[in-house]
Amino acid sequence: MEYRQLGRSGLKVSSLSLGTMTFGGKGNFAKTGDTDLEGARRQVDMALDAGINLFDTADIYSNGASEEILGQALKGKRDRVLVATKARFRMGEEINDAGLSRYHLIRAAEVSLKRLGTDHIDLYQLHQWDGMTPLDETLEALDTLVRSGKVRYVGVSNFSAWHLMKAMGVAALEKFIAPVSQQIHYSLESRDAEYELIPATLDQQLGVLVWSPLAGGLLSGKYRRGTPTPEGTRQLANWGEPPIRNEERLYDIIEVLIGIAEAHKVSAAQVALAWLLGRKGVTSLIIGARTDAQLADNLKAANLVLTADERANLDRVSQPPLIYPYWHQARTASDRLSAADLSLIEPYLSK
Repeated sequence: MEYRQLGRSGLKVSSLSLGTMTFGGKGNFAKTGDTDLEGARRQVDMALDAGINLFDTADIYSNGASEEILGQALKGKRDRVLVATKARFRMGEEINDAGLSRYHLIRAAEVSLKRLGTDHIDLYQLHQWDGMTPLDETLEALDTLVRSGKVRYVGVSNFSAWHLMKAMGVAALEKFIAPVSQQIHYSLESRDAEYELIPATLDQQLGVLVWSPLAGGLLSGKYRRGTPTPEGTRQLANWGEPPIRNEERLYDIIEVLIGIAEAHKVSAAQVALAWLLGRKGVTSLIIGARTDAQLADNLKAANLVLTADERANLDRVSQPPLIYPYWHQARTASDRLSAADLSLIEPYLSK
């Protein structure tokens, strides 16, 4: 297992992390999985044996059950690992039981600590943007949690680039503890993050934790052009994330994945994960699994090395169009672009 520095923090995290959205199986989250405590203990041990040191959850996952199960599964092992959780979404019926207000965030952190059975959260993340709460209020609440010892580091998730940069700017201006990472969706099927989130990451020296790197299982190799959707999958259960905008393009990507997988005698999922581990700015991929077999397979991606030609083929079949203003920058500003700019634009300069 490779360990990578989480942004400008002093933390080293494993290149694969264990996501626990499948723990609990309550409400709508039953569509993703229903791992109970016994199963969670097995998966935690499998992850630890593979070298994983970061475990990610959220208060909203199965309405708190994921945090509770993870906390119990980590008993006696807590000092060996980093625990990340998130808050923002509604966790009660009262009007203020949601959002990024000081009121909700501090209450949410304190309840998460109890569920997890720990005295601190290693990485506390804003799960989604809240356009109604002033950012100085949100960041001051996070600052308070860090200085109180309840939280070690803070991050954001699912922010747009301007949301992210506004947060970084307010933190610097007000001298609050600043985010060290962002948790984003990024995969061969959806490379939207490359337009602005990855360049912002490189420019600001942030860590990147990737959720759903297999696009909700679409890149697992189970989905093929012209074949029925497999039973027991998220897409069959209408999970809805990520949205599929171009089905034919998706199947083109899958065919290239499967060809490379067959050459290496590994799964398509391993190839998709290995490709992402080699992308600029990526710190760790959050992998989750409905079954132990899926987890065991995904863990092997940490050791898979793709050739330059294989990477180029995957790049080519999945490359998004260069949108404005980037196509204009590629044509007129290529003489004065930073490394962050080039993370997006460089592949298009020879075209």
